[in-house]
Amino acid sequence: MGMDRKIEKKWWSRRRIIQLSSITIFLIFIFYLLFFTDASSRLNVSSERITISEVFKGPFQVYIPLSGTVLPIKTVYLDAIEGGRVEKVVREAGNYVNKGDTILYLTNTNLLMNIMNREAELFEQRNNLRGSRLAMERNSLTLEAELAELDYEISVAERKFNRNKTLLERELIPKEEFEDSRDKYEYLIKERELTTKTQYQDSIFRSQQIHMLEQSVERIQTNLEFVRQNLENLVLRAPVSGQLTSLDADIGQSKREGERLGQIDILDGFKVRAEIDEYYIARLEVGLPGDFDLTGSTYQLKVTKIYPEVRDGRFAVDMEFVGTPPEDIRRGQTVHIRLALGDLSECLQLPRGGFYQNTGGNWAYVIDESGDIAVKREIRLGRMNPKVFEVLEGLNAGEKVITSSYDNFGDVDKIVLKE
Repeated sequence: MGMDRKIEKKWWSRRRIIQLSSITIFLIFIFYLLFFTDASSRLNVSSERITISEVFKGPFQVYIPLSGTVLPIKTVYLDAIEGGRVEKVVREAGNYVNKGDTILYLTNTNLLMNIMNREAELFEQRNNLRGSRLAMERNSLTLEAELAELDYEISVAERKFNRNKTLLERELIPKEEFEDSRDKYEYLIKERELTTKTQYQDSIFRSQQIHMLEQSVERIQTNLEFVRQNLENLVLRAPVSGQLTSLDADIGQSKREGERLGQIDILDGFKVRAEIDEYYIARLEVGLPGDFDLTGSTYQLKVTKIYPEVRDGRFAVDMEFVGTPPEDIRRGQTVHIRLALGDLSECLQLPRGGFYQNTGGNWAYVIDESGDIAVKREIRLGRMNPKVFEVLEGLNAGEKVITSSYDNFGDVDKIVLKE
């Protein structure tokens, strides 16, 4: 009887091969998804709707844009030195005037009355002075006459006294008669001394009185001349030669003392006055350069004066031309100035754009080598001016960056550029 032979199953059966193949393919697919596919978010954007700028290396300078107004190099203001009513206007605004030309006349009735009163006071004081001098002369003559009379009486009394003295020694007259002559003589001597002293004191008093009157007359004379000068100030004359650019005065109009009447512009040159945000006040100094473009040419300026007063968050500076100013420039013209705040330095730069408002300069979409995809990349920007940013990290010269606004990009990692 024959033995049955055991049939062994083949391990690499068709079914097992199919199962193993399926598992392998599945694992390879999972491995591919994990390691070879890009899971980052993407957004398709038309390249025509964005701005692409190239990173470049070049000279960089921090400057701020300003709007300046052209003004004459010097302006002289006309104020009313003395108040009054406008009687006559000789020169109109816009006319050229020479130094000393009459511009207008004012009248002041109170000033005229003041002059008349001071003249009357001066006349009265001069009369008082003249009267005092005459009285002093008369008193001096009277005292001289009294002294002359006393000298005569003393001379007579002295002779009588000396004679009686001799007679008394000879016992020819009584002693009483001698004593009477002696007393008379001594009395006259004392009277003369007293009269002399009185004359001296009176002379001093009258001299002081005359001196005070002389000072009073001189003071009134000085005040009168001052008031008359004020009368001259009612005539407004040009203190310099130039253009009378404004005049606020109509016939019959009243003007107060110190009130602004107009101004004269000296047309020898021009300057530019600009207002700047107070943020920059600590960084500005006299001598800083600036420039502006006009009719195809660039003109240089420099800061010559800084006004420290801040109004509404802004302060003013004056800038003068370096070299020849434009020939066709006019007073009141507006120019757009680039005011430099530092020296030139070589660095990487990226043109400014709306992306900065979205990223704060911390990252940007950078175009890859294919030119079809922009990838989000961390960057670091430094100083800026109205045209460019200074690039500190994250970008190289020649790379291209999307610099327009990212408002519509959301938070995607890549931007796919489409034609």
